[in-house]
Amino acid sequence: MKKMICFLLFTVSVGISAQDSGYAVSSYLVEGFKAPNTHYIGEAWLNHILQSDDDLNYNITKATFKANSTLDWHKHESVQVLIIVDGECYYQERGKEPILLKEGDVIRCEKDIEHWHSSSKENDVTYLALYGGGNPTTWTEVLTQEYYDSVAKKLN
Repeated sequence: MKKMICFLLFTVSVGISAQDSGYAVSSYLVEGFKAPNTHYIGEAWLNHILQSDDDLNYNITKATFKANSTLDWHKHESVQVLIIVDGECYYQERGKEPILLKEGDVIRCEKDIEHWHSSSKENDVTYLALYGGGNPTTWTEVLTQEYYDSVAKKLN
């Protein structure tokens, strides 16, 4: 029993010192913070995994949208890549038909292309968004619940 307690104490102390190594470690597994309801309807959480700085010129954000959530039309001054890690997502670029993306799908949206993406009507979605640092997202038009519902009917 004494040996077991010593082993556990040693294991815990090694684990604690390994975590205090001076490395900047983040996790995409963390849900993040509830996003303010500014440019979407529904529930969304954001985890800013990596943010651009003087040495890093891109961001990686994990976004989780609960089912039946809408995201407004927007564009970025850089290319944006979405990696769907769980669930289903509606995606549409201005002038094109909407599509359904599923877990494992990766899509690239060119810079300054107006688009929207969000959860499907019946399923949550979690995706990683990779995009350039610098200027924030430009929000262009509200995506109405009626339009979102019409996309859901078409794609489901």
